[in-house]
Amino acid sequence: MAKTEKVHGRGDARLDGVLDFVAFTARPMPLGTLLDEGPRRIAQIFDAEVCSLYVLEGEGAELVMRGNVGFQGAIGQVRLSVGEGITGRSVEYMRPISADVAQTHASYKHFDGLGEERFPVFVAVPVRGRRGPLGALVLQRKQTAFSESDIGVLALMGGLLAAGISQAELLDVRRERADRKAGGGTRKVTLPGLPFVGGRALGAVAALRRPAARPAEKPLDRDEVKLEQRRLRGAFDVAEKAIFGLAEKARLRELEEGVRFLGTYLEILGDQRFRERALELVSIDGGIPQALARVAREVTRTAASFTRDSFLEERARDVEDLCDAVSMLAVADKRAELPSKALLVGDALTVFDLLVSARTQPCGVALSERAFGPRTKTLLALLDVPAIVGVKGLFRWASDGDIALLDADHGLLVINPTKGEIATMREHRREVEGKNLDLTEPSEHEA
Repeated sequence: MAKTEKVHGRGDARLDGVLDFVAFTARPMPLGTLLDEGPRRIAQIFDAEVCSLYVLEGEGAELVMRGNVGFQGAIGQVRLSVGEGITGRSVEYMRPISADVAQTHASYKHFDGLGEERFPVFVAVPVRGRRGPLGALVLQRKQTAFSESDIGVLALMGGLLAAGISQAELLDVRRERADRKAGGGTRKVTLPGLPFVGGRALGAVAALRRPAARPAEKPLDRDEVKLEQRRLRGAFDVAEKAIFGLAEKARLRELEEGVRFLGTYLEILGDQRFRERALELVSIDGGIPQALARVAREVTRTAASFTRDSFLEERARDVEDLCDAVSMLAVADKRAELPSKALLVGDALTVFDLLVSARTQPCGVALSERAFGPRTKTLLALLDVPAIVGVKGLFRWASDGDIALLDADHGLLVINPTKGEIATMREHRREVEGKNLDLTEPSEHEA
């Protein structure tokens, strides 16, 4: 007598979730979608409050949390060396590690402000690729230890995620530096960085730039001098008003501690000797750019005449930055102008960019590993566009005019993204704009 088959139809929440997850990972998708949806689905299947997806970066030595459900603001910020913490140990041994109370585990590593102690039940499994580890998958919950069956299923899910991570080509820039041809190319490249201002943007890459040095021009006649001086006075006033506006914006966002340096710029602009010297040099040096360049050189020489005076050195840099900005506000330098709506890349961001570069309404900013200055975070917050920093190999892979997708929610810069990634980003942006619209529209009771 034939045995009756048993069809496991829908209704078992766990089985349904696992099968849906398998179908989800089987289709190609942007890395950002995988990093968002993967942890969300896994957390739901295992009834866990926290699910984190770590990706192995650098030269295979650093684990960076790129996907997460449960910890606000942790993506891109939590980083571990292989062998560090329970998660790092799991990758080092290439075996799952679990703990009923993570804080009592010998390898536990605490992160200030994360609040992990609320979710002590912990399991980490390595995400294995064809050539070795690609990252780690971590689940945390308040109670109920993970069973051997849970860990086995989770390990298989890590394998399914590995395929998606591999397809995204998260680049080890040091290992593949020779693959980039001079002048750019059409190859898709994904560069990791540290998220600073969340959001996503798409645009043409444009390198941050400054006015070029100009040779002295012929002396101006009296009318030309008066016109240039009038322009310079106007530019000084515009710059001063703009910096006051930035200071007020910082106050409203409770960033006062981080913008004390704006006071230095206002002090410089309020220095009548500085203004008078610049106005005087307009007639001598043949124009505004030449006059301001000379003022900046004079200040720099004064600073250099003192033995390693850090205050004067910093002030000299601020004067030079301000002179460049005022020069552009007074007489635009076509060689230093940026295209509108561009995705800006550079080694550093300065007040010049808030006064000048911001006028082109950039869609986002990606800065190299040289950008970790004390002012960077505040300047990016004031610029208020999606931004990441610490992008290694930025100028090796990104060239002016390249189309790039900036995912500052996960800390990723995708050079030459696919059409699918572009479509997904635009859909995400529409969803975000729709939610924001819902929040601003009055309800029936309010209307």
